[in-house]
Amino acid sequence: ISEENRLTKAERSAYFARREAAKVLRKVLQGDARRRASGSIKSLVYSPTVRNKKATFALVCQTLKYLPVIQNVMKEAKVLNSISKKPKELMYIIAYDLLFGQESLLKGDAENILLQKKKAINSALSRILIHKGVNEVDDLLSFPKIPREQKPRYVRVNTLSIDSESAIRELSKKYEVLRDELVTDLLILPPGTDLHNHPLVINGSLFLQGKASSMAAVALSPRPGWDIIDACAAPGNKTLHLAALVKGKGRIIACERNQERCKLLKHNVELAGATNVEVNHVDFLSLDPLDSSYSRVRAILVDPSCSGSGTASDRLDHLLPSSHGSSSNSERARLQKLMFFQKKALLHALAFPAVERIVYSTCSVHRAENEDVVSFVLDFASSRGFRLATAIPKWPRRGFPSFRGARRLLRTDPAVDREGFFIALFVRK
Repeated sequence: ISEENRLTKAERSAYFARREAAKVLRKVLQGDARRRASGSIKSLVYSPTVRNKKATFALVCQTLKYLPVIQNVMKEAKVLNSISKKPKELMYIIAYDLLFGQESLLKGDAENILLQKKKAINSALSRILIHKGVNEVDDLLSFPKIPREQKPRYVRVNTLSIDSESAIRELSKKYEVLRDELVTDLLILPPGTDLHNHPLVINGSLFLQGKASSMAAVALSPRPGWDIIDACAAPGNKTLHLAALVKGKGRIIACERNQERCKLLKHNVELAGATNVEVNHVDFLSLDPLDSSYSRVRAILVDPSCSGSGTASDRLDHLLPSSHGSSSNSERARLQKLMFFQKKALLHALAFPAVERIVYSTCSVHRAENEDVVSFVLDFASSRGFRLATAIPKWPRRGFPSFRGARRLLRTDPAVDREGFFIALFVRK
């Protein structure tokens, strides 16, 4: 504490930002190693527990970008033993600042360990560059070319808290604001608009949600007073959209099996003031469709874990260690595992006796997770009285023609819409 008191304001801010970034980096790397992330890089950084979001986001992204180089340099410089008692993620963050970032703001016990090894670390980097036959550090990196971000900033008005006209008036003080023509209460702002610290976002009046994601609840189109299940609810954007669509009436049962994600879901529900949402730390597959608790459930949203291939660029997945040289065999195995769960979740939803509408959605571009899953359940769905209906008829891009009726499915195109998304709507009368 005494050391922290001796720091300047800038040094103290950088000191805490490195430690916040290290905590996020640990979650990112652990989730990537298990291939079961508790959230994207962005969602982890912009969680309520992170205070200095801008600095933390920059540090995490830059450290991930240079992580292979940092690890090689630390090994070459033989500094691993001297940092073994410190969190490795913090040392990676510090090493990034030492090599490529703000060395002048490196103050602290952990920072001093690497500062004392500065000469050895810089010499190790020089040797690696010579050995690889390159002049610039960036020549050591092998990232796919990601198109420059041109996607508009979409923001959904939480009509449980504020009306769209009031939100537009407030946002228009600083930004150009348009209404989306397809999704009611979805607003469009210029690309790159940062609203994370805007008062209306902080107080839950606005939620940062993409257009494709917003289309899932619109496709389900529940009525006020209905009982609804959101099968895989966290972080809660679609759950809260459903709550707004039914005007806070009825009952929404939000299921989430991951404890950490469930905490985030509960926070967002409370922030939105969605009093008709029941947050349940439970696996949707464990619910008994014949239990009297669910006898009035008339709509289910199934948005299960998926590859995220449709939002990989937006999620910054190209920065993750698993994106470097992952074999096609491992990717196929992962898709098979995901598809197995997706089929089980959709079949389970179809088994609830009073349900009239089911939406199955993913943020994947792979047919295996989309059309193939729908095709697999069609016979069972038909036996339960369900048929495929056209999801949001005004939308022009439809499913791949892999089976009869696939034109009723909805797809977004990453090249045109800046993200890949898929929606299937089942209805029963």
